[in-house]
Formats: sequence, C-alpha cells, structure tokens
Amino acid sequence: MRTFRNAAAAIALAGATLSAPAFADDHSASDAIEADYDSYLAPLFVHFHKNPELSFLETKTAARMAQELRAVGMEVTEGVGGTGVVGMMRNGDGPLILLRADMDGLPVPEKSGLDYASTATQVGQDGKEYPVMHACGHDVHITSMVGTARRLAAMKDQWSGTIMFVVQPAEERVGGAKAMLEDGLYDRFGKPDYALAFHVGSQLETGKITASEGIQYSSADSVDIMVPGIGAHGASPHTGRDPVYIASQIVTALQSIVSREVGPLSPAVITVGSIHSGTKHNIISDRADLQLTVRANDEETRAQLLAAIERIAINMGKTHGLPDDLPVTVKVSEGTPVTNNDPVLARRLNNVIKRDLGEETFLPFEQGGMGAEDFAYFVAEEYGVPGYYFAVGGTPAEAFEAADNGGPRVPSHHSPLFKIAPRESVTLGTRAMVAAVMDLAPVE
Repeated sequence: MRTFRNAAAAIALAGATLSAPAFADDHSASDAIEADYDSYLAPLFVHFHKNPELSFLETKTAARMAQELRAVGMEVTEGVGGTGVVGMMRNGDGPLILLRADMDGLPVPEKSGLDYASTATQVGQDGKEYPVMHACGHDVHITSMVGTARRLAAMKDQWSGTIMFVVQPAEERVGGAKAMLEDGLYDRFGKPDYALAFHVGSQLETGKITASEGIQYSSADSVDIMVPGIGAHGASPHTGRDPVYIASQIVTALQSIVSREVGPLSPAVITVGSIHSGTKHNIISDRADLQLTVRANDEETRAQLLAAIERIAINMGKTHGLPDDLPVTVKVSEGTPVTNNDPVLARRLNNVIKRDLGEETFLPFEQGGMGAEDFAYFVAEEYGVPGYYFAVGGTPAEAFEAADNGGPRVPSHHSPLFKIAPRESVTLGTRAMVAAVMDLAPVE
C-alpha cells in the first residue's frame, strides 16, 4: 500500500476526520435513499439478479448501467477494458473520487428458492454453456452504484468535485480492474484522489459495516499445472508413466509448502480445486491437469508460494521418470495482489460511518478467511491512490440466530444457495458511499 508523499499530507487527512461536519440532514438523505429503493432500485435489483452475465461477457449489464448513469446527467464511456463503463459526474472544483462496482456473475446454477432466482445460461469464453448466477452479490453493488449516483445528483449543492463511477467487469476472474487500467483508465479520465468500493457480505449481519485500517483482502493466484504422461494399458503400468499417480504425488507434496516452508505466523492457502485425467478404467492417460487457488497476506509470502509450487511440480515429474522433453508445466493464469486500505483514509471514513450512520453500525474488522479482490489494482503503490474498501452486511440477524439453534446454515458466497437481503444491503451501501463523498468533497 502506498504511503503519503509527506507527513503534512497525512496530518491534514487525519485532522479532517475530527473537523468535518456531518452531511446535511442525514435522516432526510437516508429516507430519500430508502424511498428511492422502494420506487426505483428494487425492480432494478431484480432485473440484475435475474440476468447475470459471466466475466468479460457482461454486455447487457454494461449497457443497462451506461443507460442508468446517463439518465442522471453523466458523461459516460463504454467499452473500457472490454465491457467496463466509466461515468463522470462533474460538480465544480474539488477532489476526483473513484467509486467502483463490479458487475459479473458466476457459472453457478441458482438454488436459492427466491421467486426471482436466475435461470440464465451463457456460453463462456471457452465455448461451453454454463448456468449463471449472481452468487457473490455483485447485483447489490451495481444497484447501489445507481442509487448513489441518483442521490449525489440530487445533492449537488452539498458537495463539490468530480465522481468517477467505474462499472468493472470480471472481478471474479480478478482481471477486470487490470484490464481497465491497461486501457488507460487513469490516463483518459484522471488519476483519482481517492478510490472507494464495498462488498456485500453474507456472513455479516444487515445494518452493519466493517472495514480494516490495513489488509482487507488476501492475494489470489490461479495456477494451472499440466502433468504429461506416457500412455499405457492399465494392466501394464510399467510400460508407461502414469500422470494420475504423479499428479496425486504433487497434490500431497504441495501441502508441505504451507506446513513446512512458510513461517507459522504467515497465513497461506494452497487449494487444488480441480484435477482431470483419463477416459477409461483400464487406460493410463498421457496427461493430467490440476487447477489451484493460492492465497497469501503479503507479497513476499505470495512469491514464495508460487516459486515453491513450480519447484515441487516440475521436480516431482523428474522424480517419476518423465523425460526432459515431457516436463511438468506450471502457469499462473490469473492473479491479484493483497488489497490494503490506506490507514489514514480508513480511520477517517470509519469515523464518518460511525458519525453519520451511527456508532452501532460499525464493527471492528476481523479477517475471517482469505478472500481476494482485484480492487487492489486501482490502489496499487505505483499509482499512489489511497483506497478504502468496506463490507456491508447482507444477512438478517434472524438467519444467524436460526443457524445457531440448529436451523439451516447461512450460505456462503459462491454457493448455489447464496442470497442476501437486497433492500437492507443496497440502502446501507448507498448511505455509506454518499456519506463518504460528502466528507471527502465538501463545499468550500
């Protein structure tokens, strides 16, 4: 995460936390946001939920978001980084603030039981058809972005500056943010003074917000391992080289990286999520393919994990007699760094949440898993943009109480059973975003 250019800048930002007034008539703004949800945003959410699209293929979602942003008077540019959309809301002198919402769905068949459950299917970039579901709440994020845009447009007398609304593709493949930046996001639209985003959380109670003053999400890398073999009859394994056996040895050996190479106080995860090989009981295949997800909380550990995976996989092939012209290959196909909140900005906006939305709304941050986010690219050290990423509760307290008393478990993200409370999630996310903008871009 970047550091401030000088101590004076850090002191000024920290001091603003204590001196900035709450934005005018917060109860009125909250009432307006909830009324807007009931009259406008609710059917928009249902539309997005019923019509999810896969990463980098969000053409209809992008078109609808462009339409919604234009409707509030923005300058809108489509096709940024593929299907990305950028809307610029200009309102006089002041900071440039990036607000980001991701829009892609997942190749998951929805089994939530909701009356607006997705039945959508889509052909992916690999040419295969998949069921598609908003199983991670991105429909909440884009609906809230529309709500935020509509509210800020109605409150232009209470803030000053420019808001960059970034509708990002392909967060699920941790590629969309990088693609937008490589397409000149900051060169074309300006480098932001601040970058903000949020994620709805199924494991967080509705009405609650939490954000770290440091690490918010782990790094994530998708690693593909191809294990070649020498095909043979299953009854004569000595005449070939069995890639299934070699791959199995690799899977087992990989677990020694976390348990015996990484320091015990450095969190790390190596999960083999997929292994495929062969077609028949009695045929030794000539190839096995493994797919891994790799997680870390710092870039040093991340690099260590990836190097160790490559070393073990390649040398396991050699150990089992694969010839030099049939090496095991290791490729990192997708990845994103650790997402860190800027400490000074996070302290400031965490206090804004407490002040404007109520002390009871904010919960201290605890990292409960090693999820990842490509928002990290927008606030990479090379850009020097302070970032703030927060979580908004998506599941009513009653559901957690029922689970504690033996009822159904609250579904996790990426589950076919995933569901959140849309009204509570969208309105709270919108209130928080509006409060943050009002604090960061006050009328002079």
